[in-house]
Amino acid sequence: MKKYIVLFITLILFVSGCGKGDSNNIKEDFIKNIEKRSSFLIKGTMSIISNEDNFSYNVVAAKDNDYYRVNLVNTINNHEQVILKSEEGVYVITPSLNKSFKFQSEWPDNGSQAYLLDSLVSDIKSDTSSKAEKSDNGYIIYAKVNYPNNANLVSEKIYVDNKAEIQKVEVLDASDNIKITVNFTSIDYKPTFNDDYFKLESLIDEECCKDEPTSKTIDEIIYPLYLPTNTYLSAKDTIATDDGNRVILTFTGEAPFTLIEEVSVPKDEFEIIPVYGEPLMLSSTYGALSANSLYWTSNNIDFYISSDKLSSTDLGAIAESISSGALTVSGEK
Repeated sequence: MKKYIVLFITLILFVSGCGKGDSNNIKEDFIKNIEKRSSFLIKGTMSIISNEDNFSYNVVAAKDNDYYRVNLVNTINNHEQVILKSEEGVYVITPSLNKSFKFQSEWPDNGSQAYLLDSLVSDIKSDTSSKAEKSDNGYIIYAKVNYPNNANLVSEKIYVDNKAEIQKVEVLDASDNIKITVNFTSIDYKPTFNDDYFKLESLIDEECCKDEPTSKTIDEIIYPLYLPTNTYLSAKDTIATDDGNRVILTFTGEAPFTLIEEVSVPKDEFEIIPVYGEPLMLSSTYGALSANSLYWTSNNIDFYISSDKLSSTDLGAIAESISSGALTVSGEK
């Protein structure tokens, strides 16, 4: 009789050890938990480390079937951008400037997005060597990432609790340095959205742009800290415009490019700019990346890089090296 009792207890322990919460199954539990959801509403924070600078955002990410909306608010200057995927396309909207870029893009399916649950599932399923390990407060799922325009980001750690509910994501470089951290503070799997929540019209505020900068003049030019090999500044021009001035920096060498800087001016009417390219996440903002150019706005300055020699990775590296905090705009509020 004792022999049967021992066998029964052993069997129970074996079954419970292979059940939900076991590190061998936590990946599958996490994947199943997300794939059965058609909608979610996530709130959290995201920090991005670039060089020695740390950029922090409040994040609200929503999905409803094939539609997405992500609100990103810089915690230092309250600068807000919204990424919207609707039936019309993909938009990156800057409400304070009353403008948007419109892309015919596969976003968010064309790369890793640390704040979207189904993107994390895609990362795990795409990496045949992904694994899970027990941690102090739950489990950590390890997976490779796919950031097509940022080769420095190579892997991620997805922190989940004992019920496979996500807690945090860390994205790392090749040296295992943490470059992006997303902390999830709340998740609603049965959210209720207004009828226009995933429509561009809901993000247009006709009263948003009454206050303009007291001056539209750039007094101090900011230069890239990163330049491709054997590339150097060859010309610097400042041109007067109806809206202030425009600085044009010309770089010559093996990887020539042009960098343009000017003060951001809010539009009187909402502007939609078509872009044949992709949204690109930079540390301080989202930009518009095309085959040979990159446009972004940071610290009330519009930046534009153009080159037929630079790769998208180099365009992003140059943009990241421009410290917007060092830029001074005359009379800026």
